[in-house]
Amino acid sequence: MEKGSICLNGVSLTIFDVADDAFSVAIIPYTYEHTNIRHLQPGDQVNLEFDILGKYVARQLQTRAKPSLTT
Repeated sequence: MEKGSICLNGVSLTIFDVADDAFSVAIIPYTYEHTNIRHLQPGDQVNLEFDILGKYVARQLQTRAKPSLTT
């Protein structure tokens, strides 16, 4: 969900790019230096929390955009 948010190990981050199987976030230097994100290594387990409200809004908009099969 592009332009949504995700929480990674308790740090709220804004999603700015989404692909089918990946997403990107930008981490400002202050956040990097003052959180545990700087200690993460590839393969580390993390806690992810997604902006569930945004997911529901996106789903609703997709449903409205689909043509109705009943006429």
